[in-house]
Amino acid sequence: MPILALDQGTTSSRAVVFSDDLTPLASSQHEFPQHFPHSGWVEHDHEDLWSSTAATARAAIEKAGAPQIAAIGITNQRETTVVWDRRTGRAIHNAIVWQDRRTADTCARLKEAGHEPAVTEATGLLLDPYFSATKVAWILDHVDGAREAAAQGHLAFGTVDSFLIWRLTNGRAHVTDATNASRTMLYDIRRGAWSDELCELFGVPRAMLPEVRDSAAEFGLTRPDLFGREIPILGVAGDQQAATVGQACFRPGMIKATYGTGCFALLNTGDTAVQSRNRLLTTIAYQLDGTPTYALEGSIFVAGAVVQWLRDGLRLIRSAPEVAGLAARADRSQQVIMVPAFTGLGAPWWEPEARGAVFGLTRATGPAELALAALESVAFQTRDLTDAMRRDWPSLGESVLRVDGGMTASDAAMQALADILGAPVDRPTDPETTVRGAAWLAAYRAGLTDGPDAALTNWQREARFEPQLDPATREARHARWTRAVRAVISMHREP
Repeated sequence: MPILALDQGTTSSRAVVFSDDLTPLASSQHEFPQHFPHSGWVEHDHEDLWSSTAATARAAIEKAGAPQIAAIGITNQRETTVVWDRRTGRAIHNAIVWQDRRTADTCARLKEAGHEPAVTEATGLLLDPYFSATKVAWILDHVDGAREAAAQGHLAFGTVDSFLIWRLTNGRAHVTDATNASRTMLYDIRRGAWSDELCELFGVPRAMLPEVRDSAAEFGLTRPDLFGREIPILGVAGDQQAATVGQACFRPGMIKATYGTGCFALLNTGDTAVQSRNRLLTTIAYQLDGTPTYALEGSIFVAGAVVQWLRDGLRLIRSAPEVAGLAARADRSQQVIMVPAFTGLGAPWWEPEARGAVFGLTRATGPAELALAALESVAFQTRDLTDAMRRDWPSLGESVLRVDGGMTASDAAMQALADILGAPVDRPTDPETTVRGAAWLAAYRAGLTDGPDAALTNWQREARFEPQLDPATREARHARWTRAVRAVISMHREP
């Protein structure tokens, strides 16, 4: 029987119907607006999240020929925060999106008060408005009567998966999975439980929080009027963790990187929650049969966005695929370095106020050299992440990088990545790894597919990119990149 996978993202919702062997049968996608009420604020209307998800689910099932769906898997944008009234099912404020920075001052005060080490020890996260805890507190403090309603047990908090499940089950289930819980900054990833100490620190009543379950578990039955009958929800994971599952990164030492607007890289560290010394995040990659598997995670703010900038900002290309041909004509002897810190630098630098720069310009520099520098900037940033992972987890060695996301369609970008990493880069036959991961979790719980070992065997590679750059040149170029990044940081920090 088919599986329905729901992928609720930052700019659109998508649904895919998979056969029981996880072959895609039909899909539907709906975009919805983001709202920017103030500088640095990003919100979603919670009804847009729900209506677009429900509409795409129905459309995908219809396109697939209205089969009997065996189970539903859900993957979602992480950290985005919804607070709703249990009595009505309606949110009391727009959803506050993961990109939102309104609680930066709160995080700064908590850092100055010395709370970050304890937060990191329990959650694996850094004190940052990126995560959910300070978003929940902000809603409670800024919506009239919210704290009183929460104290009376009328309010519920959830990440997007939890809110969708509430709606899908008509309020019968207030649940989440361990991967999403691990991104709230309220969940102790080592004890596998919500932290009363963190709830008190951030001012979030414990009673608002959902029950945490495995990533493949029983999350409830959909209300029968939605799809003509009740369907069990059996798989849930945050988007990057779902992509890790979709890439079959089930063994310690396996790494996947998803390249979209930015890039998220996760390294499976097995049953060890590695405490990073290099400003990476420690998170739960997935949880099966009551056992969490941990990961180190690093994020790059600008990956595919640098190609969009070449197209929309500089107008050097008319479409993203043109960048490869343009970069191929570059004079590599110029050694132009681009640091695309348009919105700051992510891991392992964590300099959100830094801004971009281009180094090594000459009169001979033209569009081709800038295109090559743009592609290589993504490779250099990925190298910084993998180097940090290797320092945190020395047993990593030279691991193959599995990649997915829109930017991986470019052979030139993937070859540049392999050259700078000095390691093979594998691109799968199915690039839709996030939604595939959600489907796999539901199918696994439903007994329609075998476990992780079978997934490892069944994963298929479409292309492998081997490094072609000699080691001396590789290291010299990376050293030049590092000097450029330090110059950008120094320029930001100087008065």
